[in-house]
Formats: sequence, C-alpha cells, structure tokens
Amino acid sequence: MALDVRRVDVWAGTIKDRPGGLAEKLDAVSEAGAVLEFVIARRAPEKRGAGVVFLTPVKGAKQLAAAKKAGLKKAKSLHSVRIEGPDKAGIGAKITGALAEAGINLRGLSAAAIGKRFVAHLALDKAADAAKAIRILKKL
Repeated sequence: MALDVRRVDVWAGTIKDRPGGLAEKLDAVSEAGAVLEFVIARRAPEKRGAGVVFLTPVKGAKQLAAAKKAGLKKAKSLHSVRIEGPDKAGIGAKITGALAEAGINLRGLSAAAIGKRFVAHLALDKAADAAKAIRILKKL
C-alpha cells in the first residue's frame, strides 16, 4: 500500500470562545491566499473564555505575515506527520500498531476518510519521533 507520508508545520493560536472567534483566525489566513487542509479547534477548559486552533498549511511570505498578525505561531513543541492513502478496513489500526511496536507514543491523531481515500495527522512530542514515524510508515 503506497502512503504519502510527510512532515508538516502546524500553526497554533488562541481563539476567543465566542461566535466568530475561530472565523477571525481563518479569515486572516484565507484572505492571504491560504488553502487550509487541516483545522482543529476546541475550547481550552483550563482557560475560561478561550479556545485553541491548530491549522496547516501556511505557506509563503504573505500567508506567514497574515498568520502572525492574527496571533498564530508555528507550533514548536508539536511535531506533525501527515499521512494520505487509500482507505481500507483496519488502516488506522495498522498505522497505530506499527508506531506502537516501534515505541512511539502519540500526542494526538486526527483522521478522516472521503470517498476511497483517507488523510490522517499525527501529533508527536519530539522531532526524532516524527522522523522515526515517517520512516516506519513509508514501509507500510
């Protein structure tokens, strides 16, 4: 099974927990031409009235400037791996099992299938774990 596996930079920022809080961040980067492939947003229960957003990709000087102006920063402590391939029964178990067997602990995983394809984003704590995960997953 041929998987497209690669590192991606994730941008993160705080959002206001109110109608439009997320839209403000997304508007800022989309007006700069960003075509986002991945967005996760949630409340931050430990910080009343706030939430957090993670998104990718942000490319080029114009998008980088817009992201920074909107209060987004490239996540330095989050190392992300993007995986795309044919959607088959058990693919998630195969991916997570291979990583577990290699001793890689995931910080998070988000995945979706559309039609006959899936895309997943893995979050890891260390750059070395991301590099190791890429090597392992390219062999699946």
